[in-house]
Amino acid sequence: MNLPTKQLVFIDNILPLPETKTLELLRDIILVFSFSIITALSATLKLEIGAVPITMQTFAVLLSGALLGSKRGALSQLTYLLVGISGISWFSRGGGLGYIMSPTFGYLIGFILAAFFVGWFCERGWDRKIKTALISMLIGNVLLYIPGLLWLVKFIGFGKVLSVGLYPFLFGDLLKILLAGLALPIGWKFIKRSSE
Repeated sequence: MNLPTKQLVFIDNILPLPETKTLELLRDIILVFSFSIITALSATLKLEIGAVPITMQTFAVLLSGALLGSKRGALSQLTYLLVGISGISWFSRGGGLGYIMSPTFGYLIGFILAAFFVGWFCERGWDRKIKTALISMLIGNVLLYIPGLLWLVKFIGFGKVLSVGLYPFLFGDLLKILLAGLALPIGWKFIKRSSE
């Protein structure tokens, strides 16, 4: 499959490009912090089921990449991680430097990877068609799980890692992927109609 060249992502088509580089930087900082906060808020929507809770964070992570693009999306998740380990209690189970030794810390690293690669695909127009939008979200979700599961193994071992850190989340993740994968192409069609 040939990848098209880089295009503007969704947010850049909604918000007008600022007139100066300073204003553009300010806009980007606000967007990055906004999506960090959205991820933090989504962490509060949780269901405790064991070592890893079910949250809405993965949905926020995938959307941060899709809406902001690779760099800003990844920066939003890196900001979320750094603010959380600095002491702000906005992870699903608290915060602070000690959170690095939490069983769920690997997923936070995965957030950065997922946002970056979903954004990278969307910068190449994958969010404009349902099929490619779904594929980009699926790839992002897989990339989120890789460091999450590898880190979780340290706490529960290889024998239980899939039953604790993956299987309980598959149905919910498929729903989130489907929702995001359908919403983006519909959003692009709406933008196209509005500009005609």
